[in-house]
Amino acid sequence: MHPMPELVLIPGLAADDSMWPAQRRAFGTAARVTDVHFRFDTLPAMAAALLAEHAGELLLCGASMGGMLALECVRQAPARVRGLALLGSSARPDTPEIAALRANAFALIDAGRYEDMITMNVPFSFHADRLGDAALTGAYLDMLRRAGPAALVRQNVAVAARPDSRPLLPAIACPTLVMCGDADLVTPLEHSREIAAAVPGAELVVLDRCGHMLTMERPHEVNAALRGWLARCPSG
Repeated sequence: MHPMPELVLIPGLAADDSMWPAQRRAFGTAARVTDVHFRFDTLPAMAAALLAEHAGELLLCGASMGGMLALECVRQAPARVRGLALLGSSARPDTPEIAALRANAFALIDAGRYEDMITMNVPFSFHADRLGDAALTGAYLDMLRRAGPAALVRQNVAVAARPDSRPLLPAIACPTLVMCGDADLVTPLEHSREIAAAVPGAELVVLDRCGHMLTMERPHEVNAALRGWLARCPSG
């Protein structure tokens, strides 16, 4: 009997375990949240550290940048990744338009306007229906405040340098869940459709009236999809 694969939750850019509250309640000690994106400067180094710190077979659930990091883990150790869940993520490299948005954010940070920059990001991160939810948007802003400008810049630079992961997708052989909000403005639904179409047997779940922060906006729907995915993954 092999040990049960470990479930690792990989947060998005400048995010921490507070973006997974419902998942941590649902899966308890079976799920570990990694913080390698705060301790290393490139996606390959982050992936190598995650693989070193979590031995054996893995079930990787990554949101946004976390999904890109999960794909880098697949690139480095495909046989160890026994399940893959990509939430609001993309396999594409940066576009010039995204690079310009990153440059604009850096300029605001350089001007000492980090608070302005993260506040302006809220309408891009959440569905319009949720913008009046002060507890939800406040938790998101507090998370970015904890990360701070230096970490946010480092992680943006790491993400911007990522390769095109689309050639990797047809070789992924583990149970794969791809989930996206129908109104995601950061990683639009077409990115998730593209991943799901390319990975053999992948399941695509689209959440209605949902933006980019799926785990915070639609926790019950996310957990239901994750339970279905975990039921398809190896259990030991």
